[in-house]
Amino acid sequence: MEFILAYVVGALGISIVLNILLKKIGISQIIGYILTGTIIVYAFDLREAGHSHELEMIGEFGIVFLMFTIGLEISLQKMNSMKQEIFGNGLAQVGFTSIVFYLIAHFLVGLDSTSAVIVALAFSLSSTAVVLSYLKASKEIYTPYGQRATGILIFQDIAVIPILILIGFLTSEGHESIGVILWHTLSSAVVVIGILFIVGKRIVSWLLHFSASTDLDELFMGSVLFIVVGASLFASYMGFTYSLGAFVAGMVIAETKYHHKVESDIAPFKDILLGTFFVVVGMKIDLSLFIHNIGLIVFAFALVLLLKTAVIFAILKFTSTSSTALKTALALSQVGEFSFVIFALASSGHIIDEELASLLVLIVIFSMIVTPFFITRINSFVDRIIKEKDIVTDLSALKGRENHVVVCGYSVVGKFVTKHLEELDASFVVVDNSNKHVKEALDDGVECYLGDASKASIVKALGVDKAAAIIVTLDNVEKKRLICEAILKEAKDANLIVKVVSLEEKEKLADLAITNIVDGKVEVARVLVERMLTCQLKWR
Repeated sequence: MEFILAYVVGALGISIVLNILLKKIGISQIIGYILTGTIIVYAFDLREAGHSHELEMIGEFGIVFLMFTIGLEISLQKMNSMKQEIFGNGLAQVGFTSIVFYLIAHFLVGLDSTSAVIVALAFSLSSTAVVLSYLKASKEIYTPYGQRATGILIFQDIAVIPILILIGFLTSEGHESIGVILWHTLSSAVVVIGILFIVGKRIVSWLLHFSASTDLDELFMGSVLFIVVGASLFASYMGFTYSLGAFVAGMVIAETKYHHKVESDIAPFKDILLGTFFVVVGMKIDLSLFIHNIGLIVFAFALVLLLKTAVIFAILKFTSTSSTALKTALALSQVGEFSFVIFALASSGHIIDEELASLLVLIVIFSMIVTPFFITRINSFVDRIIKEKDIVTDLSALKGRENHVVVCGYSVVGKFVTKHLEELDASFVVVDNSNKHVKEALDDGVECYLGDASKASIVKALGVDKAAAIIVTLDNVEKKRLICEAILKEAKDANLIVKVVSLEEKEKLADLAITNIVDGKVEVARVLVERMLTCQLKWR
């Protein structure tokens, strides 16, 4: 027991020191966790532990909690609005990418048909853990390319289920037909979804309501953990992945009023377990095999990156601008963590050579190590080679957005408004009709779109009917009135806050049902008096 504790303490210490150093030079903490796993294995001679089923299970729950937080943001309504991104783009990406890799693996590399199918399916998947962690942290998950990448990743995670079923069929002796297996899977899926959504939603709502009413954070947190782990185990029992159960549980909670609290409370558990997953990935690195095959591994990774980028770009070019398509393609060009599971099952089932599986695992690990270095530079790279500003004109990323703040205008006042909203950690989006202002906002890392907020199509796309508030910061009174009229026409009960600078402006807007008109001069006078009262006055 004392040795286990020593290993845990050693891993924590090494990961903390490494990540502090890497953070200072702008490198993702994912690299720190992977290096920690490798160092621990060779420092304490734990090479056998790297293949421990129990340790892999603990690491896998990092992916489980990541998928749960994704589910929290993908309600049924939003999934319906993202059906093109998930089922259209996702199916095309997995299908065409698999075909390309199968042809190369079978006809060029010379693998047998079964091994080629396994390799093709595994390489068609991208890293949910790496890509979504970055998109969520950078808030680029709300951009057009972030939405498309998220949709494809969701489909990939769903696609893991039939892939694992196929491996099970290939490893079986053929006592059951593929039709029977598929029918069993379909019926199980109906049962899982039915129970989790129909019965589970009532139980989840009841449990969260009563645990929240106790005002004891530990009880609420315990309820959330029970829901996540319970749904994961139930999905696993029915023959699906743990991650799918957690994802569905997140979608169920997304339909309740507690989803924001749950998301903030679960974040520490997700980050710790996700770090554990990457430590386990690092423990799988065979340095000897890696060094002897470094050229082949780098070449294979480069080939995968180029082919996946080309295929995804070609698919998305039909429905997206070149810039969005290329950013999405580059973001998804690596090989994902579920490939470990696929190669492990295929190897244990003797349908793929064990030495080949070890080499493929190293390619996946190398892919996941390299990805954090270039994913943060995708925007600048694409903007240099494609002179488009699609990110500021394409408002499709706002589909399904709720309880956000819409800020109209990014001039002086608009900048201060967004600064205060960031301090409050509020979800907001900026719209401005000036290319200059939009560029300034994007340079400041603010989610901003180029558009005329007085146009009905723009107002609708901004989702003002579901927004928590709309703040109008423009100076031009005529433009302000047009914007207010368009917003109130779309959502007559909108929480509309408008800045004015004179009594004349206020009178021009008086006939509109504006929630709150803020007079700049009146507010300045009020602040001056407040500052006076807080000063220490000297009386003569």
